[in-house]
Formats: sequence, C-alpha cells, structure tokens
Amino acid sequence: MSLNKSSQQPRLRISNVFKRFGSTLALGGVSLEIASGEVHALIGENGAGKSTLMKVLSGAHRPDSGILELNGESFTPSDPLYARNRGVAMIYQELNLAPDLSVEENILLGREPKTLGWLNLKERRRLAKYALEEIGQPDLPMDVPVHSLTIAQQQLVEIARALVGKPRVLIMDEPTSSLTRLDAENLFGVIDHMSQRGVSVIYISHFLEECQRVASRFTVLRDGKSVGSGEMAGASLDEIIQMMVGREVTEIYPRTSRKIGKVVLEVSNLAGLANPKDVNFKLCAGEILGVFGLVGAGRTETMRAVFGLDRLVKGSVKLFGQEDTNSSPAKRLAKRIGLLSENRKEEGLLLNRSLADNLTLTSFQSVSYLGFVNDELQITTSEKLISELEVKASSASQPVGELSGGNQQKIAIGRLLHHQAEILLMDEPTRGVDVGSKAHIYHLMNELAKQGKAVVFVSSYLPELLGVCDRIGVMSRGVVVETRPVKEWSESEIIMAAVGHVNTEGVAA
Repeated sequence: MSLNKSSQQPRLRISNVFKRFGSTLALGGVSLEIASGEVHALIGENGAGKSTLMKVLSGAHRPDSGILELNGESFTPSDPLYARNRGVAMIYQELNLAPDLSVEENILLGREPKTLGWLNLKERRRLAKYALEEIGQPDLPMDVPVHSLTIAQQQLVEIARALVGKPRVLIMDEPTSSLTRLDAENLFGVIDHMSQRGVSVIYISHFLEECQRVASRFTVLRDGKSVGSGEMAGASLDEIIQMMVGREVTEIYPRTSRKIGKVVLEVSNLAGLANPKDVNFKLCAGEILGVFGLVGAGRTETMRAVFGLDRLVKGSVKLFGQEDTNSSPAKRLAKRIGLLSENRKEEGLLLNRSLADNLTLTSFQSVSYLGFVNDELQITTSEKLISELEVKASSASQPVGELSGGNQQKIAIGRLLHHQAEILLMDEPTRGVDVGSKAHIYHLMNELAKQGKAVVFVSSYLPELLGVCDRIGVMSRGVVVETRPVKEWSESEIIMAAVGHVNTEGVAA
C-alpha cells in the first residue's frame, strides 16, 4: 500500500491517552500518529486495548486524559455521530446492522438522502449501489433483509456503509474475519484505492500477514500501552509477535504424533433446504479434519445440519457406527457432540450472563447437587477453565459481553471442554483471536486429537488448515468436492478446488 506521507502535521495524532473502567486500566498511555493516505496497522493481543482506543476515536468512549488531534485541530468526539460528521468512520468486528432492514436501507442508515424533507429513494439506491461497487460487490442483492445474508456478506454491508460518508479516517476492526480469501483481496484493493485518495486507514487484524500486505507502518499495543511502532517493511513477524506477547512464541502450528482411530462420524449424501447440496465425509477418532470453502459453499450449513440445528432434505448421519440421522441438538449434546458456532454473538453465547453460566450451561449436572446448581462448584470449575484458556477477565461472575471478542471466543470453546465433547464441530474457532491465543487454540486442538477426540475444523485461513489438520476437505457449491491428506494439498490447489476446478479423480473421502 502506498504512503502519501505529508511534511505537514499528521492527519491524526494520539498522545498519551488513558482510559479506565472502574478498577480496570484499559488504556495506560497510548500514542501514535497517522499521515494522510497512510494505512497503519494496530496490532495487539485480545485485551491489549485496541478496541477501547478505537471506541475513543469513534466517539463511543471518552478518554480520561490525553490529547487527540485531527488535521492539527483538537478532536474530542462526544458521540459516534460527531466523529462521523468529522470524517472518522468505524467498522466494528462485531456486526452492527439492523437485521430486518434491507441491504440498501442498512448502507444508508443515518445518512438517508432527502429532497425537501422527503426521502429520495432514487438517490439512496444510487449511493448504495456506488458503495457496493467500491468494495467489489456490485451483485450483492440490495432489497433482501440483512438477516438473510451470510455473516461474510453482512460484513461486506458494514464496510459499504462506512464508505458512504467518504471518511477521511477509516478504522477497520478485523474486517476480513468472516471473508474468504477472494473477498479479502477485493477489500485490499478497496483499501489501496482509498489510500491513493488520501484516506487514512487504521487497520486492526490478528492476521499479521494481512497487516504486512496492507500497511505501511504499525503500532503494537500490550496491556493498554503502545510498546513499539515502525515501518512494516523493516519488521519481521517474529519481532512483532514478541512485542505483542512480551515473549517469544515458538511452534505456532503443533503437530505431534497421534493415533488415528475408528470412524466416529460418517456423513452420506447430506442435503439441506438450500445448503449443503450433497455432502459426504468421514471423521475418525484422533483426527483433525479441515473444511475450506468460499462464501456460500455450505460449510456452516453442513455443521448445523450435522449438529441437528437445520432440517435435512436427504442423507444420513452415523455416529460411532450407529445410524443417527434425524436428531436434535439436545440429543447430539447428550452423545457428546459439540458445536462451536461461527456467530458467537447471536448463537454462541448468552452475552448478559456470566462466564460461569456460559461455560457450564450445556452440562449443569457436573456442577449441581440434588438438582440445584452449586454456585461454589460452578465458580471453581469455571475458574479452572478460565485459567487453562488464559481468558482475560476480572472473575467468573463477570458478564461475558464485557470481554473482548477473542476472549468471548475462548469461553465458547471452553464450554465444549467442560461438556467433554468427543466430536467437536468447530466453525471458525480462531476468528477474531490474536496470534498468541491462536497458537493456544491450535495446541488445544492438537491435544484433544491426541486424547482420541475428533475435530472438524472449518476455517477460511489456509495457513492454519495446512498447519494443523490431518486431512482437508474442500467445499464448492454445497458439495465436498475433494478430500486429501494435508501433505497432498497446496494453497493454490485448495483455491482451485474451491472455485470448481477439481481433479477428475478427486472424490470425497
């Protein structure tokens, strides 16, 4: 990405910003500068203060102290609307859309064009279409309600909405966390285009390779403080990771020897109402099976159908050698099948309930006595999981909605561990998780497989699939088009299979 760095004052200057929530110091002195047209990567572990700093910039929080300057003038946004009117737009990691409104209505929400006090529908249509074209999505339907779109498509709508206001500073918090590689590349083109036009972009991502791809400079936060910054071209990933975690991280992708056992899950000719179309695969004890596919390929729908959440049109499911096709999530849980949803905010967690409740809610029996939950036992059990997963939280009684996105994901994973699931269906388990925590999750999956548990690992991030899995199955248009041992795949071959170019001899395993 180009950097049109001016000799004048920076577009945005942040100097020694502090922010405290009660006894928790979220920001303990953060400073950084961003030039006009610069793409600046903001990097740090979950809980490092990135989201808090961005909420300060976007007007959602007010700093306790420190100086913010925009184009050389004092900038203290009182609310998000003030920030947007000054040209600072924010795209949050967690989606903030009106689910029952159309795509077009969401894109222009709060910025509806009017003529003599009346809504100008023709102009609204034009602006929405322009925004979608800017992000390389001209064919995204504009009249359907947002809730009917996939998570990835909803994230594209969020990005389009931010561009409508023609921002001077655009903050992007994990913008590719739900996007396929192709959509991510389109987004990088949009970022480059905006940079050339002089828009300053703050890019937050746990995918460090992405940060190297899009950013000219970077700043690393740790424990609420800025601990390092510099030119991206002159920094290695190892140096950045060490700054992030305060220690050297070795062996991100573990691969210990483990015994592959009997088939524990067999899916044959599985089809749902829309997706999947015709899915076949087998999963063995002690195995990590990766699943890759582009948006709309049917990966999530397949996991939901196997777990019993979505109705089947045809096909069969065998568990531990027994026919078990038409079943409910409750029965799946009783047989120790666990699902980690890609949508933790709406499906994976009860955000207003405590960490302890979320960790134990599918298996209260183990923390109960005479039919009543034993609060002390529940807290003790939860605190052990919180410690094992290195969750940053004040206590097991804290509402899970107060945690960062990555720490919320750890709680969702922790529930599968508490449930002692034998088959784990994990849909994007590292979405929105920092590199240190990702390494922890990879080690955890490896250890679970070593114990003889079976894992289905759905991911849009090819390096982790190639680094962690025993086999990888590729989905295209609702079908598993090919499954191979990981040693027989390359990134380019996986992409080719995902877009429909498969070996004529390739068959689903």
